[in-house]
Amino acid sequence: MPLSDTTIRTAKPKDKLYRLTDANGLCLEVTPSGSKLWRYRYRFNGNAKMLALGTYPAITLLKARQKRDEARTLLTEGRDPAEYKKAAKQAQKVEGLTFESLAREWFAYNAPRWAESTTYKAKLYLENDVIPGIGSRPLKGITRPDLVELVRKVEARGTLNAAGKIRQWLHQIFRYGLAKGALDVNPATDLNVVAAPTKAPRHHPHVPLSELPELLAKCDSANINILTRCAIRLLVLTAVRPGELRTAPWAEFDLDAATWTIPKERMKARRPHAVPLPSQAVEILRQLQPITGKYPLVFAGQQNPDRPMSENTINKALRLMGYENRQTGHGFRHLLSTELNGRGYNKDWIERQLAHGDSDGIRDTYNHANYLEQRRGMMQAWADSIDALCTDANVVSIKQRAR
Repeated sequence: MPLSDTTIRTAKPKDKLYRLTDANGLCLEVTPSGSKLWRYRYRFNGNAKMLALGTYPAITLLKARQKRDEARTLLTEGRDPAEYKKAAKQAQKVEGLTFESLAREWFAYNAPRWAESTTYKAKLYLENDVIPGIGSRPLKGITRPDLVELVRKVEARGTLNAAGKIRQWLHQIFRYGLAKGALDVNPATDLNVVAAPTKAPRHHPHVPLSELPELLAKCDSANINILTRCAIRLLVLTAVRPGELRTAPWAEFDLDAATWTIPKERMKARRPHAVPLPSQAVEILRQLQPITGKYPLVFAGQQNPDRPMSENTINKALRLMGYENRQTGHGFRHLLSTELNGRGYNKDWIERQLAHGDSDGIRDTYNHANYLEQRRGMMQAWADSIDALCTDANVVSIKQRAR
């Protein structure tokens, strides 16, 4: 017998769930808690299935029968009503999805896999350029011309490296959307076709070794903070990346063992890096302990010691010393590489000191040697040679002044 409104309204809960049946597969489930749930029971490809149609009284008997009839129509068309409902729900969800929502989800998914520097830059570009530009736009309404316009605004500032990164990350964000089923096409493909012409590659400038004593002498006499002065000295003595140095916590240093161990999370290549510390570097760090030893970071920020020294501090100091376009913090790595290769040291030792991967990807995967002790001797000899060079320069300077 078909159901009536009275039968449904007066149905009482029992100890166990029971069903009141209507016609053509429609039924009402009455749960022990008193809830009344509409269900449509059907078969698809030989399998028994059930589709939820809503809750009584929000869905009336008349409305439930309409929903059943719509499902039966889908069956006659060879479509599974449950899968159709799921797809429609997903489409409705996607319709309201903004670019910002997808971008933040993509960032949260990838950030744990990135080096700290990559995470910092991705967040910076998202917050400053990408999200303000298209964040509020519905995802499916964003076109390739929209993205070209966004990137051209970044290029207009002359920041072509940032524009290149933004193109790359836009492509990845929309690929992530494709994988989620939020998109059917990726509008961020082929953005490089209309990219602004790149400038000739600029290598990180560095002075020749013969000018290093003068640079270090200017560093000692310049009107700069002692932390900045020590940071420049340590870059010369260790050849680490400036970002690895300025964000280094005291916990990574074992001064008695003269070793600095950087975890993989802070490394560009995502593998831990052991840095042998020549005695001159250990001495500098011991001098810093009374200054920042009470803080987590060696190079604690002057305004907020919980945050590291600014990434511009070292290069700004070098500019003030007169080395603009002649020396950068990163350039000390190139200076060391040039000199140690010229002195005939084992290339693998030098590359490991610089935390470079092997150009042969397979060889790099299986070569886990870090050559720590060999590098320790090499870096101590490097530091001693700088001392000797500075001593000779001082002697020459004294003789010249005595004439």
